[in-house]
Amino acid sequence: MKEIQSFAKQYQNEMGWEISEESFAKSRDSLLNNYMLLTTEVAEVAEELRKAFNLTATLVQNGMEDEKAFELAKNQIKENVGKELSDCLAYMLKFYNYFGIDVEESFYAKMEEVKNRKNKDLVKPAK
Repeated sequence: MKEIQSFAKQYQNEMGWEISEESFAKSRDSLLNNYMLLTTEVAEVAEELRKAFNLTATLVQNGMEDEKAFELAKNQIKENVGKELSDCLAYMLKFYNYFGIDVEESFYAKMEEVKNRKNKDLVKPAK
């Protein structure tokens, strides 16, 4: 992740896409704009999932077994989901870099925190 974070910082700088640090007002506007763009990309992931679910339903209506239909649908959206998730990651990395947060340290610390939570969701057995 350190390589990806470093690459993202350099790439965003070269493209002029970093979050502004010029002033409070420009930083606020830039942070809000990038947050809006991130949420747009997350919605595009949801749109790809919707496509997969709709395709699965159509294939099942046409007589295909649901697990096979879903596998076909997942394969059909896989490339686009990867692109949209990459867009999400790029925007997230902008925030990490703006705030000077090490992605790996933050991620592993958060996973340890979740692991040790007292109120975490229990895993439900599969049906």
